[in-house]
Amino acid sequence: MGKQSANRAIRLVILFIAIILSYSLPNQTIAQSSMNVENFFKNPILAGFYPDPSICRVGEDYYLVNSSFSYYPGVPIFKSNDLVHWSQIGHVLNRPEQLNLDGLGVSEGIYAPAISYHGGIFYLTTTLVGKGGNFVVTAENPAGPWSNPIWLGNVVGIDPSLFFDDDGKSYIVYNGEPPQRKPLYDGHRAIWMYEFDKISKKTFGEKHLIVNGGTDITQKPIWIEGPHIIKKDGYYYLIAAEGGTGTNHSEVVFRTKDIKGPYKSYKSNPILTQRHLGPQREFPVTCAGHADFVETQNGQWWAVFLACRPYEGNHFNTGRETFLVPVKWVNEWPLINPGNELVKYSYPVPDLKKTSNIPYPLNGNFTIKDDFKNSQLSNYWIFLRTVRESWYSLTRSPGQLSIRLRPETIDEKKNPSFIGRRQQHAYCYAAVALDFRPGAENETAGIIAFQNENHYYYLGKTISNGKQVVQLKKRVVRFGPN
Repeated sequence: MGKQSANRAIRLVILFIAIILSYSLPNQTIAQSSMNVENFFKNPILAGFYPDPSICRVGEDYYLVNSSFSYYPGVPIFKSNDLVHWSQIGHVLNRPEQLNLDGLGVSEGIYAPAISYHGGIFYLTTTLVGKGGNFVVTAENPAGPWSNPIWLGNVVGIDPSLFFDDDGKSYIVYNGEPPQRKPLYDGHRAIWMYEFDKISKKTFGEKHLIVNGGTDITQKPIWIEGPHIIKKDGYYYLIAAEGGTGTNHSEVVFRTKDIKGPYKSYKSNPILTQRHLGPQREFPVTCAGHADFVETQNGQWWAVFLACRPYEGNHFNTGRETFLVPVKWVNEWPLINPGNELVKYSYPVPDLKKTSNIPYPLNGNFTIKDDFKNSQLSNYWIFLRTVRESWYSLTRSPGQLSIRLRPETIDEKKNPSFIGRRQQHAYCYAAVALDFRPGAENETAGIIAFQNENHYYYLGKTISNGKQVVQLKKRVVRFGPN
């Protein structure tokens, strides 16, 4: 929305938003399912911008969270009974005092939340990149309310994750600087661990080096991050992402009998990657990594992880998405996607009770229409940065979404009059019914395909040379020599 010269309001009425033609499952992935398609599920399980998944189970209920960067509210949280069909039950960080995103770029903000459950309490750790560092919040009900942040000042780095041992002790692991803060090469990082006090929600004692560099430091592995600890059959397993978040992304595993190490790297690492596969393959899935594990009540193991679906070369417009694949334990080591090189678009469904009462789909081919008849916005609507004033309304004109003109623009690192939703399909369309009468050339309203404050297409209504016009604006800000 553009700047205003007077305190006027527009009525932005989105009567119809449709998303179609997402993808067709590759033939090689559904050949087995021709007899009974219902016995197979589709990947990604959360389509569109849902990166860095973390998961936990409480009884028969599963909870999953994702990074939200500089969008608000922060950290969408989902619930499922079958690991396939998910309902968004809210956002973890939905109050301004929990999340200050002022002045942050779109790709800053909240990184890699990790959810866990212990002793009747849900815990979530995450990083506010560019402002504040790492913190933990807690809740008795995963739908909220969640506490205000408790900052972890000793945890200097990103991607903190909690582990609760069966002896009553608790630990937090994270990505930090290498020993002596002297990287041996570009991308050299380390995994560190502190003990964690469940009462004060603080770390204590000395930090311990868990992994230096990655699986084999002589090969100069980069960006070991997103760590999680799992205990099984007397071993502590550390799973982590390695290789950066591009096409070299992967997931690796280490293990030890003593939680403080030393940790041994699995000889067949990585346990998940797509980087060795030809880029011209049909229906490619790329950038696979940043995984988390969950064991079902029936003893099966599954992994959620991020990956991308490029439409051409390494270009994709749906962001990093959440995928689900089985995990098999072989010789006391976990294998993600066992027996397959390719991350597939379809797998047999988990042996679990099917989730019921899904309010709207989150993957596959679907249409979404919002007539704004409810008193609150649906959970799929999000804002840019922290919302601190009431500049929109669903009650001013029932059945319409009214948005007030404000000086903040989409090009700035502020909270503009922007309400959006994730693009979940490579091929799609969106439509909006707009009731707006601009009064000056600096007043505009419309619809935007938004990547970040430097890259977008905007179709809007405004005044030019004294006449009402519809303008298409393309913004591309290039950095560096290119």
